[in-house]
Amino acid sequence: MRNKIKACEEVGIRSLSHYLPANATQKEVIELVRALAADKSVHGILVQLPLPKHLNAKEILAEIPAEKDADGFCAENVGKLTLNDESGTVSCTPYGVMELLKRYGVSLCGKNAVVVGRSNIVGRPMVLLLLNADATVTVCHSKTQGLKDICARADILVSAIGKAKFITADMVKEGAVVIDVGMNRDAAGNLCGDVDFEGVKNKVSLITPVPGGVGPMTIAMLLQNTVTLAERAELC
Repeated sequence: MRNKIKACEEVGIRSLSHYLPANATQKEVIELVRALAADKSVHGILVQLPLPKHLNAKEILAEIPAEKDADGFCAENVGKLTLNDESGTVSCTPYGVMELLKRYGVSLCGKNAVVVGRSNIVGRPMVLLLLNADATVTVCHSKTQGLKDICARADILVSAIGKAKFITADMVKEGAVVIDVGMNRDAAGNLCGDVDFEGVKNKVSLITPVPGGVGPMTIAMLLQNTVTLAERAELC
């Protein structure tokens, strides 16, 4: 959250932060979201996840109107992504991955892309974005059989499984593009990704580091979504 607030300050976006106590009720959180939804001076709303276990995140996120959904999590915007409708906002992390691939000139058309992880925040929207870019996509998860062999055939490998250094060199194709979305701690307590960076980096053509890779892009695309929503609000 500190990084998001700082980024807003740097680009001139007014940022409002509402900190509720850990024992806040479902009703209190929903009332706050509804108040922000009704405030015409607010163009983008996000609820920082995860929430305390006694709160129903699905119900709370459903209170964010699509036209103020800066995180791209609401059902309407996810549905638009499924239909390849570009009028919705897109989940910030996969949106950032696509921007990275674009900026580095990575061609996706017809390529074999593998996404490891199927969360609603990263894995599922990542699959849809890659499909919409004409990649041939395989999605893997904790119950996938033959995961190592599937990953080893990928031209583009996106890992969002949440296991420190899980992707090793024998799971990566020579010359592949590897995007590490993971944010974990290794045995020594150091921040690391899902990919064994040191073991993989000399085998691939491109790889994102952790930290400093996808993380900053997630924040950048949050700002992009907010600006887009503000522009659309001014046209209404």
